[in-house]
Amino acid sequence: MKKPYLIALDLDGTLLNDNKVISQRTKNAVLKAKQEGHVVCISTGRPYRASTEYYEELGLNTPIVNFNGAFVHHPHDPSFGVYHSPLELSQAKKVIKTAEDFLVKNIMAEVLDDVYLHKEDQVIVDTFIMGENPAQTGDLNKRLIDDPTSLLIHPQDHHVNELRDQLKKEHAEVIDQRVWAAPWNIIEVIRSGLNKAVGLQKISAYYNIPKERIIAFGDEDNDLEMIEYAGHGIAMGNAISELKNIAKYVTKSNEEDGIALYLEEVLALNM
Repeated sequence: MKKPYLIALDLDGTLLNDNKVISQRTKNAVLKAKQEGHVVCISTGRPYRASTEYYEELGLNTPIVNFNGAFVHHPHDPSFGVYHSPLELSQAKKVIKTAEDFLVKNIMAEVLDDVYLHKEDQVIVDTFIMGENPAQTGDLNKRLIDDPTSLLIHPQDHHVNELRDQLKKEHAEVIDQRVWAAPWNIIEVIRSGLNKAVGLQKISAYYNIPKERIIAFGDEDNDLEMIEYAGHGIAMGNAISELKNIAKYVTKSNEEDGIALYLEEVLALNM
């Protein structure tokens, strides 16, 4: 039997097409890889609540990386452990203060699957928390009482770079930040030292699969460490140039079944 590979899938812009759907060809390739004994996991910046439908659609029974590595757990096997590494509340409130000084449009704090909104914002509710009601809405300096898993800052469009520079200047030792692609320009803040590669290391150790048998797919800057870490770090055709520059290989885009094309060839899947 072939030695199993660990296949790590980013969601948005990678596994999902632009309509947020897994194409039939990509789904078939992933299911075939599972059938042949390979281990498939999801590694995403999304919270768990916004990942479960795809986890279930693929019939996964593996650990999952959420919040870019700030939360890693196995939904079906408690023995894996639960790795939750939130920001300290006092530090989170300093970050919120920095954001407020730039008169940002809004700030969202997530404590695992509980959501706190600084201001009422139906667009954020519909887009980022799947239409659910936030746990709390109002001044996060008063409402937020637990260490947040992540902060999402929605700045004025002309302040994105300036705010990122200020966050780095004031908080670089304790936070890591990413920016989401247009049209949102959301700045995501998590605890320093966390990324998808950290989560992937835990999963590969759990299955005793070495780096050279890890295949990871991604498209954005929150995939950089994971793509660099994996023995087969694969950038999608629609990926940012920085990711393509460090990837071992560039496949087709998320609209062209890039994952399926790579897995069918490299794993010699008999489709």
